[in-house]
Amino acid sequence: MQQNQNQTQNQTQPQAVMQTPPQVVTIKDAQYLKDQLSWELLAMKKCRHFAAECSDSEIAQAIDQAGQMHQRHYELLLRHLQNDNVQQMKNVPQPQSQQ
Repeated sequence: MQQNQNQTQNQTQPQAVMQTPPQVVTIKDAQYLKDQLSWELLAMKKCRHFAAECSDSEIAQAIDQAGQMHQRHYELLLRHLQNDNVQQMKNVPQPQSQQ
């Protein structure tokens, strides 16, 4: 019973939001970012296609704005990835080996 209450409390507590991206990208982070870039690119292409196909100019404009939003997200992710990950890894404190 106590374990269930602890699980419920842990699930309801808000998680901290990272205000700035980390300077080091792990392999798992890189895989997630690759997926996210693919999704943003696909959404941007779909919006461009369907805005061109739409006969209602107001709807076409709304779809185009959504496509521009996805393009901004794509470009923002690319800017965050322009760090020199190898150089940044050298700055990460390494655990002292015990002899």
